[in-house]
Amino acid sequence: MAHRDGDGWVQCRCGNKHWGLFGAAGLLLIRKKALLLQHRSEWVHNGDTWGIPGGARDSHESVQEAAIREAIEETGIEPTLLTIVNTHTDDHGDWRYDTVFALAAAELFPHEMNAESQELRWVNWDEIDAMPLHPSFAKSWPIVHALLARDFSL
Repeated sequence: MAHRDGDGWVQCRCGNKHWGLFGAAGLLLIRKKALLLQHRSEWVHNGDTWGIPGGARDSHESVQEAAIREAIEETGIEPTLLTIVNTHTDDHGDWRYDTVFALAAAELFPHEMNAESQELRWVNWDEIDAMPLHPSFAKSWPIVHALLARDFSL
């Protein structure tokens, strides 16, 4: 296993504390008009909210590598069954979160792999606004949704 040096909090100039000394990345898995969302366990930071699998990026990882590693750890997916198609960066200057968009093959079956998740669910894009979202995901969701509508409208 590679050295994990990205775990830790950053006090961001935006006024919030963010997880990931080198930023963080998450994997937005897309299947038709549904996205894979993770219901975060109550005990984790911003728990009992919905978001995408993701976490701290290590210094030696690309954005895509970090997003895929985190998704494997949290959902047990097989990375050969996804195709990366885009990335959206929420750059705060001293911290950033990268959302990596990936198409999921029909054979991709996610399942909870660790205690950070209560549930994984494929959710229609139009139902996401009504869910209690992780604050960072909620902030980026309008932009991400617009990108999905532009690039993946079915």
